[in-house]
Amino acid sequence: MSAIPSKNEILQWISDHPHANSKRDIAKAFGIKGAARIDLKRVLKELEDEGHLRRAKKTYSDPDQLPPVSILTVLAADNAGDQFCRPMEWHGSGEAPRILFVPREADPALGEGDRILARLQKVSGADHHYLARLIRRIGTNPRKFIGIFRETSEGGRILPVSKGSDKEWRVASDATLSAKDGELVEAELAGPKARMGLPRARVITRLGDPSAPKAVSLIAIHEHGLRDHFPDEVVAEADQAKPATKAGREDLTDLPFVTIDPSDARDHDDACYAHPDPDPKNKGGHVIWVAIADVAYYVRAGSALDREAKKRGNSAYFPDRVVPMLPDRLSGDLCSLHEGVVRPSLALRMVIDAQGEKLGQSLHRALIRSVASLSYEEAQAAQDGAPSPRCVPLMTPVIAPLFAAYDALKMARARRQPLDLDLPERRIILSDAGTVDSVAFRDRLDAHRLIEEFMILANVAAAEILIAKKSPLLFRVHEEPDPEKLDALRDTAASAGLVLAKGQVLMTRHLNALLAQAEGTDHDELINISTLRSMQQAYYHPENFGHFGLALKAYAHFTSPIRRYADLIVHRALISSYRLGKDGLAPEDIETLEATAKQISEAERRAMVAERDTTDRYLAAYLKDRVGAEFTGRISGVARFGAFVKLDETGADGLLPVRSLGREFFHFDADTQTLMGADTGLTLGIGDRVLVRLTEALPVTGGIGLELIEIHGTQHRPNTGKRGKRGFGGRKSGQAEAKKRKLRKLKKHRA
Repeated sequence: MSAIPSKNEILQWISDHPHANSKRDIAKAFGIKGAARIDLKRVLKELEDEGHLRRAKKTYSDPDQLPPVSILTVLAADNAGDQFCRPMEWHGSGEAPRILFVPREADPALGEGDRILARLQKVSGADHHYLARLIRRIGTNPRKFIGIFRETSEGGRILPVSKGSDKEWRVASDATLSAKDGELVEAELAGPKARMGLPRARVITRLGDPSAPKAVSLIAIHEHGLRDHFPDEVVAEADQAKPATKAGREDLTDLPFVTIDPSDARDHDDACYAHPDPDPKNKGGHVIWVAIADVAYYVRAGSALDREAKKRGNSAYFPDRVVPMLPDRLSGDLCSLHEGVVRPSLALRMVIDAQGEKLGQSLHRALIRSVASLSYEEAQAAQDGAPSPRCVPLMTPVIAPLFAAYDALKMARARRQPLDLDLPERRIILSDAGTVDSVAFRDRLDAHRLIEEFMILANVAAAEILIAKKSPLLFRVHEEPDPEKLDALRDTAASAGLVLAKGQVLMTRHLNALLAQAEGTDHDELINISTLRSMQQAYYHPENFGHFGLALKAYAHFTSPIRRYADLIVHRALISSYRLGKDGLAPEDIETLEATAKQISEAERRAMVAERDTTDRYLAAYLKDRVGAEFTGRISGVARFGAFVKLDETGADGLLPVRSLGREFFHFDADTQTLMGADTGLTLGIGDRVLVRLTEALPVTGGIGLELIEIHGTQHRPNTGKRGKRGFGGRKSGQAEAKKRKLRKLKKHRA
């Protein structure tokens, strides 16, 4: 374990690395792990108390320094015509630094009072402290939002579609765009915020009937700013693309590759093939081929296609549509490995031993021809002894060897022990009209796991090749859990009578042991949810920090360049490293690698939230005709305002508001994640089994309201007593009882 750095060393690091100044970044920089993080936290707190550091959310900064990207107010030009700026936020001890604005030819003219987002460069030996270059003028791209238009005598109002929001906007009569009452609209803020009354907005797009089936995903797409329309130049560039030629490629069309995808797959970007290794030195070993569509051939760095793909970051998938990263001419045609069609690919040939350990790999820029596009169910049925007519001739040469190689990889996975969460995935099935027919949970077949393990193997191979070649690339990073979140998980496990080992370097096998303890018990779902919540969010980064969840030292996304920009960067890096063409990494790719990583990580998070919100709205639409019906479920989350219940039948999450539980004060305990009634002692905690009644289902927002009927099989009898002076009954008694529970918990740990 490295020694805790001095305060001066920490301050110097933060000054030198303004983009990497969170506690985690500092700990990594100085090699601080485990319990030593507590000492680091103490030193950072002392620096904060002494005024040397300022904490903003999870990052630290020198209060006497401005961040590299800041919001500035433009001042009047001086006698020499120079424009200086004033920082909107200054936390230093002295006067705010002088900032000289340096315009570029393409920059718009700025006037006194304009607010801008600017990139700052620190300078010395001048009469100013920073140079500022314009990123964008604040206000030139007004905030847009989605809502329901309601007509009024003065024009109209826009009601929110976001769950839990009660904000409204006023629309003048000349800014309605002739929207009809009840219509879904896209709007933008109009003018400065009023001191009193509702903020003003103008309608910019009419989106139609909000209750129309296909409006559900449209709301999420617009609400989260997903780019669902390709500019004309991008479409034109894609339409001009021609199929790849044989030049510079190996001919692998005689290898019987197959694609295995969902039955409703819109594209096929990966194909695989396996056979026994003929090398007598690798008895029982296997050769696995994974071929991926060669998107880099069609999407060149700096092209219109490339710029648009980078902005999108990834494809987003909804039950009724896909918002693709690339136009259909590429994603659905030239870059899709259709059955029986010759397609360009980057193929990895990987050799594993009989125990599933990878012995080596090689890269091939090639042409392949998929012999079959199979669904997961079709491949599984063939392996289980019921092949379809077209699978019969594939059994011996293709399907059986694939599953044999998978059996070996399973052994390697068991030794590696990646995190093994049991979180069923919902599948929304729509009718032809776009309404929800049913909600089911996706089956997890061996065919799914086979493709998953092959793709992981290929992603690891790509990362290892590029590390060995010392090439720039984007890693898929998943850091170890934050110690504070782990402590919360330990507390949750202890409250359920389970144990998560402490006092050692955490590994996924420790978490798997906890999950195994909970399996089959009443605490199974509680521990799975709590473990998931203790995890960090994965992201992209040009530095390798490992992948905790998969228990891998190096991991990069290589297998889906049709739908992920990170994979395209990895493909270009491989092409450059092996000198396989002029369409590899460009200088601008390398120079902007960190910015690209941040941009596509944020795009990925936006798409995930949009997909989740769409699922919530579809589930609410599915349940709206069943208001008053009763459902079983488990409490999946707790907050001050109520508890969230995941319904068994659909997996939908509904809110059990505190106000519906009775006329008493409910104390929220963040440590134990519980709500407890001050008078009745009713306690709601994560994992509790409940029977609830559906009180509302709102498709436009995705909101689902519930009412408690039973908890743990006992009927709920809400307290109907009168309010006391401090709220609902005994607030103090609730706090006192919570304190007693904490003391009991502390004694239990010490014992």
